[in-house]
Amino acid sequence: MKIPPLVEANAELSKRELERYSRHLLLPDIGLQGQKRLKNSRVLVIGAGGLGSPTLLYLAAAGVGTLGIVEFDRVDVSNLQRQVIHGESDVGRKKSESARDKISEINPFVNVEIHNQRLEADNAESIISRYDLVVDGTDNFATRYLVNDACVLAEKPYVWGSIFRFEGQASVFWEKAPGGLGLNYRDLYPEPPPPEHAPSCSEGGVLGILCASIGSIMATEAIKLLTGIGTPLLGRLMVYDALDMSYRTLPIRRNPERQTITQLEDYEFFCGLRREPEAAPEVPGISVQAFKQLRHEGHPHLLVDVREQREREICQIDGSISIPLAELLAGRGLERLDKEIPLILHCKAGGRSRQALLALQEKGFTKLHNLEGGILSWIREVDSELAAY
Repeated sequence: MKIPPLVEANAELSKRELERYSRHLLLPDIGLQGQKRLKNSRVLVIGAGGLGSPTLLYLAAAGVGTLGIVEFDRVDVSNLQRQVIHGESDVGRKKSESARDKISEINPFVNVEIHNQRLEADNAESIISRYDLVVDGTDNFATRYLVNDACVLAEKPYVWGSIFRFEGQASVFWEKAPGGLGLNYRDLYPEPPPPEHAPSCSEGGVLGILCASIGSIMATEAIKLLTGIGTPLLGRLMVYDALDMSYRTLPIRRNPERQTITQLEDYEFFCGLRREPEAAPEVPGISVQAFKQLRHEGHPHLLVDVREQREREICQIDGSISIPLAELLAGRGLERLDKEIPLILHCKAGGRSRQALLALQEKGFTKLHNLEGGILSWIREVDSELAAY
């Protein structure tokens, strides 16, 4: 179903802009009026990472007049495999500033507004309300629910995409959409999955070019909404499998049990990323410096790496043994552990090893410690020769 243009054509194009956008002006569905709508548009892109990179590049090239960027992170060398808006010389810079400079190089007619902060419940509505449309390129469920709910409250359309390994998804949510197509993200995902079942790309990996495939769909949907052309993905979920090179479109129906969104909430708690203080189980930890000293002094211990083998091929701490978390939770590999010898468990950053430690406590192990910050802290503070990821 076609919907009216989201933005009025209240802008003028200079001679240089007419030349720049001439291929758009030749398209019957866009033409001069459509390009004026793009120039008059204000689009907020949340995240300048894997999905945000191609989305920002193409929205800027298309002539969106104002691009807002919400991003608090800095460019890491591991980002460069997929976050194509950044380059080698940007490593260590704020992603928002790196993205702004690249956009200015691509199209000097685009105004870039930077929000160097984490999107939170106390600032989401005020930021989102300043824009016509929101494109979400984040990689965690807590932020997605926050963006969705803030867009519902601000009555803004929300272009969403997600990637993992070789598969991507994309859709458009807009509760106040014309024609009764109003749906939101909670119709697709009424409840978040348990944190252990929602690994990020930093743990599970992602095919870099997949970001371009899904990011281009997101940018396309944004342009369609802004100019009123084509049929947007409202009420439909696009699923792309890069290995099979297949696209599927699935219908999304309103969840009959969905509650009306009236305010923002604590999304980390909602997604199980943070527990109430009194409910948090005791997890004994050990810092990497304390563990280094323990090793130096020769105290008996066994270092257990609960990461996947693919991660160990990138880096591993000498002397560790491998029992992946899934194996440990299934009760396999326990015969390699001695309850009388202190066990130091580690993963990438501390989350999975914490889960492993709690599982071992239930099986009667008592001499347990979680390596705080995981192997990434070990690399930062002890052994910088190891490759981080």
